Parts: sequence; C-alpha cells; structure tokens
Amino acid sequence: MQLGKRGLGVIALAAGTALIAAGCSSSSSTSSTPASTAASSAASSAASSAASSAAAVPSNLSVDSFSVDIASTMSQLKGLTGSAGSGLQIGVVLPDTTSSTRWVDFDQPYLTTAFTAAGLSSSQFKIDNAQGSDATELSLATADISAGAKVLVVCPLDGPTGVAIAKLADQKGVTLIAYDRAIFEGTKTYYVSFNNEKVGELIGTGFNQCLTDWKVKSPQVYVLNGGEDTDPNAISFASGYNKVVFGQSAKTVAAGAKGTVGGATLVAENFAPGWDNTKGGTIFQQAFTANPKINATIEANDGLANAVITDLKTAGVKPKTIPTTGQDGTAQGMAWILEGYQCGSVYKAVYKEAQDAAAMAVILLAGQTPPASLLNSTTVDPANSSITEPASLITPEWVTAANMESTVVKDGFDKASAICAIAGASACSAAGIS
Repeated sequence: MQLGKRGLGVIALAAGTALIAAGCSSSSSTSSTPASTAASSAASSAASSAASSAAAVPSNLSVDSFSVDIASTMSQLKGLTGSAGSGLQIGVVLPDTTSSTRWVDFDQPYLTTAFTAAGLSSSQFKIDNAQGSDATELSLATADISAGAKVLVVCPLDGPTGVAIAKLADQKGVTLIAYDRAIFEGTKTYYVSFNNEKVGELIGTGFNQCLTDWKVKSPQVYVLNGGEDTDPNAISFASGYNKVVFGQSAKTVAAGAKGTVGGATLVAENFAPGWDNTKGGTIFQQAFTANPKINATIEANDGLANAVITDLKTAGVKPKTIPTTGQDGTAQGMAWILEGYQCGSVYKAVYKEAQDAAAMAVILLAGQTPPASLLNSTTVDPANSSITEPASLITPEWVTAANMESTVVKDGFDKASAICAIAGASACSAAGIS
C-alpha cells in the first residue's frame, strides 16, 4: 500500500522527545533495552505467562485459517484473553483516510470484529487513525503506551514515523506489530502483511499472460513502480515482477532488458513519489510522449494503473491494446479489467490480514509464542539485507474477469453494484458479475 512522504516532520519530532532515546539499532535482533525496562517487561511477561498457562494457542491456527466468518476463528482465542487486564491492552494506529479507502471501510471494522470475537472488551483495545499526519501517528502511539497498552499494531505513514514509534515501544517494553507496512526497528517487532514479493510475481505473471492473450506484437514495455522513496513494500513488488518479466529479481532493471515472453523489451521505468497517482500519471504521460512506441505497461497498483489508463484513453488507445496491471482490487480496477484496459489486479483480502494481526496481538499479549504456521516467514529490509524480522505473511490472489465474482465480489470487498456502475451492465453481465 501507499506510504506518505513525511520524513522530515517526524524526524524533527523524534529528535525533540526524550521518549525515543538513542541506543536502538535498526535490526530487530540487536536493539538494546534499558535494564529497568527489561526487568519490568520480564516481570510483566512472567505474570502474563503464568496467568494464561492454562490456555493454549489453537494447534491448527495458521495463515490459512482466516475466512469471512471472523467469529469462527477468532473465538478460539478467547482462552488467551481471559487473563488480560481491565484497561487498554492493545492499541491500533492506522495511517490515513485518503491513500486508500480500505483503512476506514475494511481494516477498522474487521479489526474491531476480530478483537471482540477473541474476547476483548471495548476498553481493552483501541483503534485510531492518524489522518495522514506523522505527528499525530506518533502522538497516538505514545498515548496508547502511556495508557498501558502492552501491544501496538501500527501501519506507519512512512519509514521515519515507523522507526520513531518502534524506538519508543522498544524503550517501554511494548511489543510492536507492523501492520501491512514493515518497520525494521526494535527488539520486539513483528510484521503482518501479504507476501509482497509474491504480489509482484502475480503482477508479472498476469502481465506476461496479457501479452499473449492480447496478442501484443514486439512489446515495448514501460514500468511505473510504486512509492519506492517511502515504502519498502514497493521495492518488494518491483523485485517480484522484474523477476518474472525480465528474469532479474531487482528493484530496477536497465532499459533494453529483454523480457521472458513475446520478445518484450524494457523501454524505461520510473516510480511515483509517495505513491502519488497524479504524479505517476504525469510521469507516464511524459514517457509516452517521448516514446510513442510503448505498447505494454506494468503498474504497481490500481491507482497508478487508473492514471495511466486515463492517459492512454486520452491518446485514443482502444481496449485490449496496451496492457496495464495493478493491485488492491479496487472497484475502479475491476471495472477497467471488465472494459479491457487492465489485465488484472492483485487482491489482498483485508479480513485475513486484520484477523492475522489481531491473532498475533492476542497471542503475544498472553505471553505465548505464535506457532510456526502463523509466524511463517521473515521479512528482509530492502535497504540492508542483513536486517530481518519475524513475519506472518498471507498469500494474495490475482483477479481477472474470470474469477472476479468468486473473489472480491463474493467477499464483499467490492460490491457488484459499484463495479457495474463504472463498467456498465453489459460488461458485468458478460463476466457473470451480479
């Protein structure tokens, strides 16, 4: 997803507060914790562990356990929450209301349902939104810790904001779950998201299939990456589709690189700063003007694909002529797929991610160890491959017209009415969308 570029503000804020003291490295395995905090944390952990010793993590719990029936899975964790204190135990801070509608429409209600089904009362968890402000996000996290939260679930607005929160949590002995966007900082930091390189691989595979299905001749490819200046996920996405399309698992590929399907050739690539769709559209328009032979494109998400398609339609490009790609499973993206302008979109079921984060939070709150089937991977810092942290990664899914009804529509992520209002009734009818 998208990260805003607000680094300077949070750095200044972080530098001005004594709560985020120096002494923590960027590796989750090497950060230090003050002795007093460590002792307090150990005592708290021991008490929590003793209180919950009679409860156990369900043996069959894994990243594949989560379905749209949230209560059926999360209610199995009630035994772990019985010993939780009466005050705030888990604080959640979501990033904004503008980069994606998911934070308000899906993440917040799904997280609320998941925590409630797991047996937590409304006073034991709290979900806030930073409204796009790095200062607000740090302030909310600070307030949660001050109120007694033992676990924080945070989707950082940007890298510096995430680091500032992680340092604060580390100093206070609070466990941190980086939600959807990784934070490579802290001794007790976990990551819950989708397999981001797999997201990129699905985009690349879908693009290659589109070249064949749309019979694109001598593909001249332009790649529009996501916000690589602020979001490490964007780098993972690019590594995934570059590996599939150009045989190079790398953030960038040099112009002239040959593709793995249909004699494709890379014309150029760039990224949209801060995942800004408007800037991305302008970047593509300039590239298309300079290289009118571009006849195939790769975009990192539906928002960027929408910007590119708008440019292509303005230039008179017809359906199933120049492929585009995306992720996020937006209604607009689904409509472009049905209309023949987008090859497909990676769908990341938020109800799975929300339950995964809630399950991890409850297990860690109880002083238990997440099972390997849940904590199933590690994530690597794109800026420094020596830095890793434990991760719970869910498998995403590629959506086309063929499986749209059985995925995003069936799950209620996109309403058929919303898709069809954009694409038209005939396009929906042809794809069996109702």
